[in-house]
Amino acid sequence: MSKVTSQAQPASKAGTAGTAEPTNRWTFLTNHAHVLILLHGNPDMVLREVALQVGITERGVQRIVLDLEEGGFIRREKVGRKNHYHVLTEQRLRHPIEAHRSIGDLFKLITG
Repeated sequence: MSKVTSQAQPASKAGTAGTAEPTNRWTFLTNHAHVLILLHGNPDMVLREVALQVGITERGVQRIVLDLEEGGFIRREKVGRKNHYHVLTEQRLRHPIEAHRSIGDLFKLITG
């Protein structure tokens, strides 16, 4: 079993380059969920833009997309030189606590 450790981010300085970075922030949803939500809302989004919005590297997004494809949560379709992503909203969430809900249910919760 792997151990997950948390590292605090350095304190931010308001006004640096016009933005303040969050300090030691965490969210309720994983990066996998964030990528899935973005691709559902914009199936033609390039992974570089997904990475910028999620706040991780493009390589990290590529690994997540591969995980989601292998898990049966998205299907990638090549359209010319671009990818189009189909999110399979009927798929059940993976953890036993929420396995009674689907990806579509998660989107309904998030988007209202």
